[in-house]
Amino acid sequence: MSSRNDLLSWVNELLQTNYTKVEQLGSGAAYCQIIDSVYGDVRLDRVKFNANQEYEYAENFRILQNAMTKHRVDKPIDPSRLIKCRFQDNFEFLQWLKRFWDSYSPGVGYDAVARRNGKTVGAPESLNHRPMSSASSARSSSAGAYRARPAPSASSRLAGKPAGPPTGAGVRSTAAGAVRPGSRTIPGVGAGAGAQVQELQRQVAESKVLIDTAEKERDFYFAKLREIEVYIQQAELEPGSEAESIAKQIQAILYSTDDGSADDNDLALADIQDESYDHVSGHMDRLHVDEEETF
Repeated sequence: MSSRNDLLSWVNELLQTNYTKVEQLGSGAAYCQIIDSVYGDVRLDRVKFNANQEYEYAENFRILQNAMTKHRVDKPIDPSRLIKCRFQDNFEFLQWLKRFWDSYSPGVGYDAVARRNGKTVGAPESLNHRPMSSASSARSSSAGAYRARPAPSASSRLAGKPAGPPTGAGVRSTAAGAVRPGSRTIPGVGAGAGAQVQELQRQVAESKVLIDTAEKERDFYFAKLREIEVYIQQAELEPGSEAESIAKQIQAILYSTDDGSADDNDLALADIQDESYDHVSGHMDRLHVDEEETF
């Protein structure tokens, strides 16, 4: 069994990258190119090598799954775990990928930089952190906006003070105008600015609720699609049978991209007829899904 350092050295040497942690491979870009080094036909032009968001990582893993399905690589993977950039999940998958590469690599020179058109990948400054969800990005932007507000300098604070100590009415005026401990009033910020800050905070809170709801719905439907995908990959279907044809049509739908094409799958979605779906329900009644392979 290879150690993490051995595996990282192998990845960096093969792909001409500078990964420093196994967790950084959770973007999926390196996995796509390792498979490309074996078959040479992965759509690397669609791989997001500088991704830093989970949805971009998911796109990379969809490209990876398309390539593995095309070449009938029987290895179910769980992108929802890998894109979290946790060490153990990515370490186990990288170990399997190294064994696969040792068995099927053509053994010829592989120009990784030319295959990805010179794109840099694996730089610690760009991939050293876990991906940010939309909600955390919004919170980070909001926090950055508050930090960006310059603090009043010492000279500006002193400019408004009288030259000598206040006496008489001046003392009472100063006491009346003093800010009570615990007050939320910000010195130097007018009422209009305070109201604007409160409005921005309200909008951020509403946006967070909407984003969290959308992420939960996304994860729910992703899990359902994953269950279907795992079953089809593990189902023992007779070659040339109607069940196998239906399974391929379902895979074509699962792996189709936004432009309607099936990427690396040589499946024609235009030939799918309505009656095909009538047979799906009959077959699905007899399906058994292994709960250990689903979400």
